[in-house]
Amino acid sequence: MKHGQTRDIVINGGGPAGMMAALALTGRGYHVTLIGPETDKDDRRTTALMNPAIQFLESINVWDAIRPKAAALSSMRIIDGTKRLIRSPTVTFRASELGEETFGFNIPNAHLNEKLSEAVNADQRIERIHAHAESFTSNSDNVELTLSDGQLFNTRLLIAADGRNSGARDAAGIRTHRWAYPQTAVVLCFSHERPHENISTEFHTETGPFTQVPLQGNRSSLVWVVDPAQATTLLTMSAEQLSREIENRMQHMLGAVSVETVPQGWPLSGLVPHVFAAKRTILIGEAAHVFPPIGAQGLNLGTRDIETILTALKADISDPGSDRVIRQYDRLRRPDILARTGSVDALNRSLLSPMLPAQIARNFGLEMLRNFMPLRSFFMREGLRPGSGFNKMLPAFPKRKV
Repeated sequence: MKHGQTRDIVINGGGPAGMMAALALTGRGYHVTLIGPETDKDDRRTTALMNPAIQFLESINVWDAIRPKAAALSSMRIIDGTKRLIRSPTVTFRASELGEETFGFNIPNAHLNEKLSEAVNADQRIERIHAHAESFTSNSDNVELTLSDGQLFNTRLLIAADGRNSGARDAAGIRTHRWAYPQTAVVLCFSHERPHENISTEFHTETGPFTQVPLQGNRSSLVWVVDPAQATTLLTMSAEQLSREIENRMQHMLGAVSVETVPQGWPLSGLVPHVFAAKRTILIGEAAHVFPPIGAQGLNLGTRDIETILTALKADISDPGSDRVIRQYDRLRRPDILARTGSVDALNRSLLSPMLPAQIARNFGLEMLRNFMPLRSFFMREGLRPGSGFNKMLPAFPKRKV
């Protein structure tokens, strides 16, 4: 065994999931080593975080710093933008139906990462190392890490927050099921003539969702999922040409459009591990789940990963990487991650399918959501936090007197 520096908890991955995990753990009294380079400052994407994730940011004391550049999401609208024989009705989900002002907030990734990084750097209980972990060796009582700067570490618990191509996950022997979609997400930000009124609109098209999400002022972010050939065309258009394409696709509902940022293309794929923790290694973020950008799941799921770590650690207060902690984390995360991955995959494939039964099923589901308020309320609550829809449906039985 290599004789390196010994740590109780090491997080491999300096992205938002890794930084949030570090802040959450120090809030519970742990000392943490966070390994990984700074996040990409040129990331032009945005992240829609739902209310439970916002509450999580409040719990780690970063929401006040992030809030000034976040845009509220008070309504979410689905419009069938296909030209198929069977077209689905427009459905609007309003936070007010749940007694809430918002579903959540849309945040520029660069701003989110900047404020998380500032909080991490200010926390003296976080040891931050801007190096890459080059190798991992799992042993019965620790995981050994060798860094690109030559440092060696031994840790009782390794949290893998190092993305979809996680080296920590591979070193723990965790196999994955991977798949690719014939789609590319084109992302950008644009300004528009009319106010968005804090409404996010998702057009369902034959190539995938076209999703406008509010930013502050008369501005919005866009995730436009298309086939790779169309993505190449969009990415090579002038700003003026692309603006007109977006305006037409949105049926002119926000008036004149002006693209503000250089668009970026992100090929879509999916990934789910066979287990979510093994050999003193716990998976979070994209090391644990990858799927298309539908329904604002991504980092929202990541915050629940971190919350589950805090719960799982209670299974063994003497050893954070013990088998009891590892089994508890895997058991608690499995239903949520598999359900979300499956539902997003099914919805995405239903958009791509030219088969009439798939179109009829999607039409029926959206029609039910539009016309049946209890079902719509259940769907919205489950979208915010798993189990909350079921809990709301359960009758409040009186307590039995003893």
